[in-house]
Amino acid sequence: MIEKSKPTLRQDYRHMSQIVTRWGDNDTYGHVNNVDYYSYFDTAVNRHLIEQGALDLHASEIVGLVVESRCTFFSSLTFPDMVTVGIKVLHLGTSSVRYEIGLFRNEEDVAAAVGQFVHVYVDRVSSRPMPIPARTRTVLEELCPTP
Repeated sequence: MIEKSKPTLRQDYRHMSQIVTRWGDNDTYGHVNNVDYYSYFDTAVNRHLIEQGALDLHASEIVGLVVESRCTFFSSLTFPDMVTVGIKVLHLGTSSVRYEIGLFRNEEDVAAAVGQFVHVYVDRVSSRPMPIPARTRTVLEELCPTP
């Protein structure tokens, strides 16, 4: 059974970035559709990995595939909100990493949504699990909470 998450605070995260909501993110109920939250998670994590030199979309031989994801919603995001995305690593294994991602609306300190997803690192050609590459591991370790 999955334990119900509680909203987190900005200070709980090791890395922050921003995503601007788009007009098309809103659904007929006037708030960002749930599928877009998952897109924000994926965008923020992969953008960070790319910016840190841990992922090359065209040349990396070992890549992370999302094998599990979830999201708990606490309040709505809407267009034209600025979303601050917080990222931290909850678990770093040999070939997998579990992220926690918080989405913060505009200047709010309490998360509108908290998600998790798991990357399993695989050989791009065979899709067989592989150890996390050294450069990627270094970047991920920087996202782990300090002891």
